[in-house]
Amino acid sequence: MSENASATELTSQYTAQVSADLERNTKEQERIGGEIAALQEQLAALQSDHKVLVNIQRALDTAQASAEPVAPSDSVPVPAPRKKSAAKTGPGTRTRTKKTAAKSRPAAAAKPTAKKPTPEKPADTAEAAKTTSPTLVELVRRHLAEQSEPRSAAEIATTLGQTHPDRNIKTTVVRTTVEGLVARNQAQRSKQGASVYYTAPDAQAASPQAEEQPAPVDA
Repeated sequence: MSENASATELTSQYTAQVSADLERNTKEQERIGGEIAALQEQLAALQSDHKVLVNIQRALDTAQASAEPVAPSDSVPVPAPRKKSAAKTGPGTRTRTKKTAAKSRPAAAAKPTAKKPTPEKPADTAEAAKTTSPTLVELVRRHLAEQSEPRSAAEIATTLGQTHPDRNIKTTVVRTTVEGLVARNQAQRSKQGASVYYTAPDAQAASPQAEEQPAPVDA
């Protein structure tokens, strides 16, 4: 009887120990799972911020590249007209020219050679048209200055596409351009809900040259 009692008591101790270990293991899994979920949320937030920063950096690089001056069309070298190669002269050709001079002179006098006019190349006109056309930055800045209400990037792209159908104006390029203007304080950005709108800066801030003009002198 004593052996059975001791075996039952030992079994009860093992059962209690296993139950306690199992409960402790379950709680530890819940704690670690909560920490993993929190770390995943932090990682997702950092990845979202990284995308926003990359887009802003690209917008600044694009605006800086579009602001660089374009070389004028006058700097394009114009090829010189080709010259006909002169007839070879030498000791061996003198006797030949003397014999054929009498035969070639009447034919040359009868049929005078006329020079063909060289057609004008349209490259200069195309290059001049490119230099005179405004850039996308100028078009966006001018459009914002003419508007009295905030405009989104899609609305700006639609209006400029209708005004300039010969230019392939996309919403993504317009958004990048106007973000560059915002970075240089040449445009203002406002947010209404999930939409972003842009406006021209204030009149005093946009045209500082008005203060530098001298006042009119009374006659």
